[in-house]
Amino acid sequence: MQRIVFVEDDAELGALIKGFLSKHDLDVTLVPRGDIAMDIILREKPDLVLLDIMLPGIDGLTLCRNLHPHYAGPIVMLTSLDSDMNQILGLELGASDYILKTTPPAVLLARLRVQLRQSPVQPATATTEISPAGHPVHFGQLTIDPVSRDVILAGETIALSTSDFDLLWELASHAGHIMSRDSLLKVLRGVEYDGLDRSVDVAVSRLRRKLGDNAHEPTRIKTVRNKGYLLAPAAWN
Repeated sequence: MQRIVFVEDDAELGALIKGFLSKHDLDVTLVPRGDIAMDIILREKPDLVLLDIMLPGIDGLTLCRNLHPHYAGPIVMLTSLDSDMNQILGLELGASDYILKTTPPAVLLARLRVQLRQSPVQPATATTEISPAGHPVHFGQLTIDPVSRDVILAGETIALSTSDFDLLWELASHAGHIMSRDSLLKVLRGVEYDGLDRSVDVAVSRLRRKLGDNAHEPTRIKTVRNKGYLLAPAAWN
């Protein structure tokens, strides 16, 4: 059974969501405060962290930022704050998804399952089989290892958030092919592109900056006008 730590100070809402998720084979630990959540998360090593933003002690965005260097699993923001700025900030700080509390429970469950399927966190008793598809990929001086989730460019290790690594791996897995915003959002967040969501654009810009691409005339992760993005396999020498 996969485990979730849910940080939520609204006891009634927390109990309702915990009850629903528990009926669908998810083991949920409910934590009521942000300032005690980090120790619990690092101790229990859950498969996913579900975070409210407005929390006593430490807010969810700060907790997300503090967790990111120490926790490899997906962090999902669940909030009543329907703000583009909060959504972009959450994703910038390492959140894998941003879900409103008004989202129907079945949709919430589906989006959490998308993140759990992509999660690098493995149960301590599990044996991980390394298949050929799990081997590192190399493009010139760029190496991406999907098992250790290491990214090395010109001998230097590049630190990426969970969501940024997932985006890079998706682009690298289809190197030389155009990936539309819609296909990237479906794979990475389980949602369809609504014509307004800029989270993929923000994440690509962040990847370009970290991977030494030219922000104005990118050659490594190219923008294909009206179509999407393409990782150029020959541009990493």
